Amino acid sequence: MSTAVSTWGNASELLAAGGVEEDLSYYREFTSDDEKAVLSVAMRIQAAWAANDADAFAGLFAENGSLLMRDEQLTSREQIRDFMAAGFAGPLKGARVSGGPLLVTFLSDDAAMVITEGGIIPDGESTVSPENEIRALWVIVKGNDGTPELLSHQSSPVKG
Repeated sequence: MSTAVSTWGNASELLAAGGVEEDLSYYREFTSDDEKAVLSVAMRIQAAWAANDADAFAGLFAENGSLLMRDEQLTSREQIRDFMAAGFAGPLKGARVSGGPLLVTFLSDDAAMVITEGGIIPDGESTVSPENEIRALWVIVKGNDGTPELLSHQSSPVKG
């Protein structure tokens, strides 16, 4: 890995460009500029869930992005968009997600790994119930324009 300083962008600007209000408490102890820029992907995912917006959700993935959701392995932005649109129109309607980072590791100048904890909050509920608690692994890369994008996301239940 190079010792050069990696610049992943400005989290505040990345969030504003997506119409997402920055939540400074989300970062926890991960407050370097690069950590915050990488974590802006997770905040934008949360905003897409809150809006039940499959296009915004899928748009955060690389074109060949991968999402493992329950027992569904999705391997393209189009598959992710279709899956989330069906979910937001059906069993995930009104749902949102909540969570925060446990680990941010830079694998190279262009790739980072994030581990988060949290879960899905169904419509009408206010917190993540124990049966919906998850840990998630995110692989975030720099897109062609240098903007952080999600290459892979996989979640696992905390209990079960």
